[in-house]
Amino acid sequence: MTATSPIRIERWTPEPSTAAEEIAMLGDVLRACVYAGASVSFILPFSNDDANAFWKNKVFPAVESGSCRVLVARSEGRIVGTVQLDLATPPNQPHRAEVRKLLVHPSVRRRGIARALMLAIEEEAGAAGRDLLTLDTTTGGYAELLYRSLGYTTVGLIPRYSLKVDSRELDPTTVMYKSLV
Repeated sequence: MTATSPIRIERWTPEPSTAAEEIAMLGDVLRACVYAGASVSFILPFSNDDANAFWKNKVFPAVESGSCRVLVARSEGRIVGTVQLDLATPPNQPHRAEVRKLLVHPSVRRRGIARALMLAIEEEAGAAGRDLLTLDTTTGGYAELLYRSLGYTTVGLIPRYSLKVDSRELDPTTVMYKSLV
């Protein structure tokens, strides 16, 4: 991928014939992000098999059931970024969805891919009838700044929320929301 390769954002709806290849690409993005320090629920060591199993066993079934939508960013046919919209909310929250796992491969960062994915996931939420988005992110990280720039409001901070990727030290998380109406 070159620095000027165009990026295409699309909903991930893998065909059975390409699902394994697509899961491997998503696994590569996830693993690269974890090794680059992303706090996205996993710790080191984190193998290709672990990354692929997450997509195959956890995300793919949710996509198939309709409880999760996944957007991918492609460059030259390769998946280089992704974000998820969790639609599996309780019966009293049909208007809400949770944004999860905004990931951009470290080799293509600083090209506006994360911002484009977030704008697209907001459109996806609207199309699904959801007008309130929630998320959590590592306090003080780059993603928190991105979310703020997109109009997300900080609700609060939870101390000692999760382990750092590479140590037993605990990081806080910032909880945020955005109303789409």
